[in-house]
Amino acid sequence: MSDQLGGRAHEDFELEQRLGTLLRAGVVLSAVVTLLGGIMYLAAHGGASASYHVFVGEPAPLRTVGGVIAGVLRGDSAAIIQLGVLLLIATPVARVFISVIGFARERDWMYVCCSLIVRALLCYSLAHGGLQPVAFAAPARLFETPQLNPFDELNPYQC
Repeated sequence: MSDQLGGRAHEDFELEQRLGTLLRAGVVLSAVVTLLGGIMYLAAHGGASASYHVFVGEPAPLRTVGGVIAGVLRGDSAAIIQLGVLLLIATPVARVFISVIGFARERDWMYVCCSLIVRALLCYSLAHGGLQPVAFAAPARLFETPQLNPFDELNPYQC
């Protein structure tokens, strides 16, 4: 029985090592790609003056994975930066995918189910997160500053 527990501990350790390596590699790869894109961007646009009067978001092609890949193939520096961000986002998704495989190999079905639920939530939020802006309207009275009347009976000494 103790040999079986020792084998399971070894499998858990191997899975943790693989996941740690995956996370480190994903972050380093993302940083290298983003840095390369940033250097290319500064080389091309470093002398341009910035205008902060009007906010200009990312162009429409850089808002989709296909558009980013097409931009990277053209050598667009902004698309390369965006690819680095996508790689950073993909790293924890890949971690959950590897966890599902590892838990299935260990026949730990409860963790397989939990990991699949997490993966489904991640994929859903990534696919549908930007479709509609979240409309948050706070009650106005939460942000109102109280207007004190100098003639108010509660505060007779205020001028």
